[in-house]
Amino acid sequence: MCGPSSAVVSRIIDGDTIELENGLKVRYLMVNAPETTGGKNECYGSNAVMFNTDLVLNQTVELEYDVECQDRFGRTLAFVSVGGVEVNSLMIERGYGCLLHIPPDGADRLAEFKALESAAKTAKKGLWGQCDPIPCN
Repeated sequence: MCGPSSAVVSRIIDGDTIELENGLKVRYLMVNAPETTGGKNECYGSNAVMFNTDLVLNQTVELEYDVECQDRFGRTLAFVSVGGVEVNSLMIERGYGCLLHIPPDGADRLAEFKALESAAKTAKKGLWGQCDPIPCN
């Protein structure tokens, strides 16, 4: 087990990273949202932050882990759900981020996430209809 199975989200760091009440920073697996930290403000980044905030801030989330527990920045990697809805796939489906697959994590769900991203691109959802160039590709 990489971390808790459920926890309250105390802070939104950016579109694809949250902080839990215990201080643990969690990076969404399979998602790369436009950057809004470190002085960056990429196209659609603030939209991704707002969407993430509206979904999970101060909410109890369920966390599901894959192969690797942490990324190279020491953040815990997880699939995060709130109210029975998985945030990771929703971010891709609605165009708030791009697919980011870093093996071995997410290998068994790669086709699912590729299909969600492809549908979002085709429908010009979110950043796919607003940004040129696409910030997170």
